[in-house]
Amino acid sequence: MVNNSYTPYQAYEIAPQPNLRTTLMRYLRFWPWFALSIVTLLAAAYVYLLYQAPVYRVHASLLIKDEKKGGISAENLMKELYLFNKNVSIDDQIEILKSYTLMDRVVKTLGLDVQYYNTTSTYNREIYAESPIRLIIEKSNPDLLSTELNFTFVDDKTFLLNGYSYPFNQTIKTPYGLLRVFGLKPITASTQPVLVTVSTHSRAVNSYLNKLNVEPAAKESNVLELSMEETVPDKAEAILNQLVNAYSKEAIFDKNKDAGNMLNFIEERLALIAGELSKVEQEVETYKSTQGITDLSVQAQTFLLTVKENDAQLNEVNMRLSGLADIERYVARQTGDKSVAPATIGLNDPTLTGLLTKVSELELKRDEMSRMMASNSPMLLSIDSQIKTIKGSINENIQTMRQQLTSSREHLLTNNRRLEGMIRTVPGKERTLLNITRQQVIKNGLYTYLLQKREETALSAASTVSDSRIVDAARTDESPVAPVKSTIFLIFGCIGLLLPIGFIEIKDALNDRVMRRSDVEEFTQVPILGEIVKGNKVTTDNLVFKPRMRSVIGEQIRALRTNLHFLRNEQQRSQVLLFTSCISGEGKSFISLNLGASLAMVDHTTVILEMDLRKPQLHKNLHMENQAGISNYLLGEATVDELLQPIMGYSNYFIITAGPLLPNPAELLSSPRLGELFRELRQRFDYILVDSPPVGLVTDSQVIAPFADVTLFMVRHDHTPKIHLKMVDALFKEQRFQNLSIVLNAIGEGEAHYYNYGYGEYYGGGDTKKQIEKGKRT
Repeated sequence: MVNNSYTPYQAYEIAPQPNLRTTLMRYLRFWPWFALSIVTLLAAAYVYLLYQAPVYRVHASLLIKDEKKGGISAENLMKELYLFNKNVSIDDQIEILKSYTLMDRVVKTLGLDVQYYNTTSTYNREIYAESPIRLIIEKSNPDLLSTELNFTFVDDKTFLLNGYSYPFNQTIKTPYGLLRVFGLKPITASTQPVLVTVSTHSRAVNSYLNKLNVEPAAKESNVLELSMEETVPDKAEAILNQLVNAYSKEAIFDKNKDAGNMLNFIEERLALIAGELSKVEQEVETYKSTQGITDLSVQAQTFLLTVKENDAQLNEVNMRLSGLADIERYVARQTGDKSVAPATIGLNDPTLTGLLTKVSELELKRDEMSRMMASNSPMLLSIDSQIKTIKGSINENIQTMRQQLTSSREHLLTNNRRLEGMIRTVPGKERTLLNITRQQVIKNGLYTYLLQKREETALSAASTVSDSRIVDAARTDESPVAPVKSTIFLIFGCIGLLLPIGFIEIKDALNDRVMRRSDVEEFTQVPILGEIVKGNKVTTDNLVFKPRMRSVIGEQIRALRTNLHFLRNEQQRSQVLLFTSCISGEGKSFISLNLGASLAMVDHTTVILEMDLRKPQLHKNLHMENQAGISNYLLGEATVDELLQPIMGYSNYFIITAGPLLPNPAELLSSPRLGELFRELRQRFDYILVDSPPVGLVTDSQVIAPFADVTLFMVRHDHTPKIHLKMVDALFKEQRFQNLSIVLNAIGEGEAHYYNYGYGEYYGGGDTKKQIEKGKRT
């Protein structure tokens, strides 16, 4: 029974992973391609640079002033009026500088939609300040945008436009529209021709906007850095300078516009408030006239003083009336009663005062006499009569005074009531007048404020300055920023390096043949028993394995010979090795012939059978005759002894050639004589090597397979199609061959390191024994 369950040592131990050295060695064999590609691309880089105009970086810087630090401006005035309140930010100013409107003005001012060129041997060099002419387009035709205008000069009065003669400084009718050409410099017939192109205005504006870069010079900085990359430095400088000027003019224009709007607003408000103020003043005048008010606060104060004085007089009258009542009670008491004479405070009547004094004296006198006289004494009676008479006069006087005081009190009370009524009306009048005067004060204050702001706004408009200041005017760097020669050469050099790599990778990707060990491992599970590199020398002798051979192939054949021990059964003395392949030309004859020589050199009796009865090659490689061979044995016409031929140079190495070619080799191999041949050879030789036909073309190998112990399937580098590996895998899985293994043959020099063979740099000379031992360890 066929058995494929074995694990050759080399099949797993010598399968390294690709590394950097392997990859480099793979490409190193194509070094002429790399050298040619790099040199070609560097030359292309040199030519490319000849056709590229140098690009320079032009930059300027602008300081944005901080308006929050004070100063009179229409904006600040409007902020005071709460009309708007905005803070200027650096980002806003960047967007303004990069706006289409500003660049549109720059393009119009500088005429940048027209470009001027001088023709050179490599490219058209754009000129700006050097241009001897200026083209003014009064009316254009569509053809103008798609046509290059070639100006050549006859003299300072005449020029040629695309072959047609026209005068300077005049409106000319051309196939491209109405044009006018001005001379900017003295022009002669030797003046270099000028090539002019015209683009649409919007395209020119967008083109320069794309080149413009505006950013803060530093974080939290109010300085803006403006830069532009351009092939014509003087044009870029003019653009940046004009852009900064346009920005400043625009800022001033906006401020003046704000100031003008402010003045118009103030004038309108002044006219409105003046009318309202006049109306309020008329209301005040009418109200004061109808209410009889001159100064309401003074009048109210006067009313209060009058009421106070009237109350004082009323209190004094009441006090006098009270004094009169006390006097009446004094007069009405009986004579002889002891009592104190009433006070006469407030009573300024001298008659009453005198009568009271006289009564008081008489009573004191009577009191003294009553202590010494009887009550009916004539003197007491006389005093009593006098007292009574005086009291009667006092009563009459009191009544007269009471009438006068009562009349005065009534008059004072009437005055109080009248004044109190007038005072109660004062708050209402004051409130009404206050409302009217408040409106008057408000209108008057606002009118005064607007008059003041009108003067301030007029002053601000007269002294308006830009919010920006030029820190650095536009200037050009000394060295161009593009193209960077070192970078261009580096890029082209890298492309030159990558092109061969890409070509090699594409070639490998499109190649359907086995190129490396990974291809075999990808398509089949058959173990790889050995690998043989491709020979460096061209020779007609395929038997290259010689005693003390120090070549790479020799060591690889020895490694293959060693791996055969892992496929040998201990009970079996002889071993039959079958060599086959998918197609012809994969090296079966070469490998089998040299492996047999290697086995013979280690004292193994070896015979090789040329069993490719259709196209035998072994006898040709050994320069031997093929008169009788295996076909004769299978036909029963010869014996083994008659067919064995020694191979020259080897004591125990023999060959049996194919013999005469017959028309039915498959049927011939199916005869019982084939089994007898192998049984007889097993008794006489240690190794029987069978060189059989390709299995992918004929079935001869499968007929021989049952008699073989090991089948070595040849796969040749850059020769065996990858699709055939699937057939090998199928044969392995179906177990049609005993101990099926693959031998990779003719590995290229560049792939040797990829397959982990580095013998080329090892077997070049030196101590033979040391090198061979080292090679074996490898």
